[in-house]
Parts: sequence; structure tokens; C-alpha cells
Amino acid sequence: MEGFYSSEELKSLGLKAVGRDVLISKKASIYLPEKISIGDHVRIDDFCFLVGNITLENYIHISPYSSIHGTGGGTVTMKDFAGLSSYSTVYAASDEYSGEKMTNPLIDEEYRKVVCSDIIMEKHSVVGVHSVLLPGAYLAEGTAIGAMSLVSKSTEAWGIYIGVPARRIKDRKKDCLYLEREFLRQKIEKKEFIV
Repeated sequence: MEGFYSSEELKSLGLKAVGRDVLISKKASIYLPEKISIGDHVRIDDFCFLVGNITLENYIHISPYSSIHGTGGGTVTMKDFAGLSSYSTVYAASDEYSGEKMTNPLIDEEYRKVVCSDIIMEKHSVVGVHSVLLPGAYLAEGTAIGAMSLVSKSTEAWGIYIGVPARRIKDRKKDCLYLEREFLRQKIEKKEFIV
């Protein structure tokens, strides 16, 4: 597909692991590729930014202008069928802004306080446009984060969350679990490669 790296070009990026049917835009920026693992059936669109300890499992879509920062000792994991909408940002590390310490990566560590914590997006979790996940965010299975929301804590499974900070507003339907089974069953019947 035009605009995406070919299979041969993907191998030359130096990723820790890369699966089948992976589409990464040539306009995406990838730093520390040796720390990034990508499963099967993953698409990373134009102007995305990925750096550090990142694991993308299977059937993942990262929309344009999204960024994932798995640096500072934290990791980011997106499990099967998870997704980021455009302009979403995920931070596994962040400077602490109380004023007790200085901020920015050009300052020696002794003068900074960096907060680091893993971020996990479980299966079927989705993040709406312009949303932010901060260190320690945990999206339980089926969590949907609405547009322009901020998540810094754990969610409960199959909930829809919105706001700053994000709060649960209602339950999310679980129909996609049935659809997942049907989708994978059809892949098996057609003898197409699946996870």
C-alpha cells in the first residue's frame, strides 16, 4: 500500500518484533525501535510518534497524529483490538509539576522528579480524539474513553468514560465480543492468517 513501509523496509527499522500484515506510515516517527514490539494486523497512520518500551498486540489501529511515550522506566501495552483516535497521547512518564523540582529533559536528573508508571490498554479498549493517558492509566477490557478526556487512574471494564478527569458515565455494550468471535471464525474458514 502506497505511503506505508513494505515488509522488507519494516525489517530494516530495527523493531524488537514485528508481525504480519503491519502497516506503518512512512510519515510516522519511531525512536528507540529496538524497544518496540508490534504484533499482527497493526496499522500506524501518518504523523504518529512512538518512542520507548511499547508493545502493540494484534488488530491495533493508531490514528494520525497520535503519540505513545514508553520512556522513563514506564511501558505502554495495547492489547488486541485496542485503538487510539487522532491526536491521542499516551505518557508512561511525566515530569512532576509542583515546582519542588525543575522540569524538562535537558535538566540533570538530580534536579528533576519524573513520575513513571506502566500504561495498559486491555482488549477492546478505545481512546477518543484528543485524549490523554497519564502514567498509571489502566483501561480495563472494553473501556471507551470519550473525546478530549484525561485518564490517570484505572477504569472498570466495559464502561464509557468522559471528562477531565475522566469519569464513568454509563456501561458500554459487549456486542463486540460476539463480533470478535465471528470475525476470527471467518478468518479461520477462509484460511487467512489470524492471531
